[in-house]
Amino acid sequence: MIGLDTSYLVGLAIREHPSHRACRRLFESEIVGKVGSTAIAAQALAEFCHVVTDPRRFERPFEMSEALEICEQWWHAEECRPAPVDSNAGALFVTWMHQHRLGRKHLLDTLLAATYHCLGVHRLASTNWRDFERYGAFDVIRIS
Repeated sequence: MIGLDTSYLVGLAIREHPSHRACRRLFESEIVGKVGSTAIAAQALAEFCHVVTDPRRFERPFEMSEALEICEQWWHAEECRPAPVDSNAGALFVTWMHQHRLGRKHLLDTLLAATYHCLGVHRLASTNWRDFERYGAFDVIRIS
C-alpha cells in the first residue's frame, strides 16, 4: 500500500506542475484499478485544497469546489483506504517532532508520516521525498 502525500496529489492534479508526468505514470502503473492500493489521510486532502486553490502558486488554480470534488473522488475511490489519525499517530507525531528537532514547517508532514506509519503503510508517494526519509520508516517513491 502506498501512502499519498499532498505533494503527489498536487503534482497529479496540476498539469503545469513540473512532476505532473511522473505523478501520472505512478498513478497509471500502481494505483488506478488496484483496490486498496493506497492510503489517504484527510489532512493531506485539506492541504491539497489549500495549495491548488492558491493563485500565487499556479497560473490556473482550481476553484474550491473543483478541489473539493477531487478530494471527494480520492476519499471514496476503491483504490484508497482512509487513514485516520488515532492516539498512536498523535503520540508518534510528538515523538518524531522531538526526536528529529523539527519546527513548524514540518508539522503537517510529520503528522502525515505518523498517521501512515501507524496504519502499517511503508511506502509513500511524494515529490518532497526528502521530507519523509528522515524518519527511517518508509520506502519513499522519489517522484521528480
